Amino acid sequence: MSGPRIAHATLKGPSVVKEIIIGITLGLAAGSLWKMHHWNEQRKTRTFYDLLEKGEISVIAEEE
Repeated sequence: MSGPRIAHATLKGPSVVKEIIIGITLGLAAGSLWKMHHWNEQRKTRTFYDLLEKGEISVIAEEE
């Protein structure tokens, strides 16, 4: 007679495909956020130079 059988959890290794998909997803999300930040900074700079060119703002302090 053999002893009672005990169900052991089988440990699996990391799923390579799952890790690649997670990595791509995180990379695209981070890249999108960075790109949106970059576009926002470009818009601010373009607005500043447009206002400067129109003469609505100045970089020289007015003397009193």
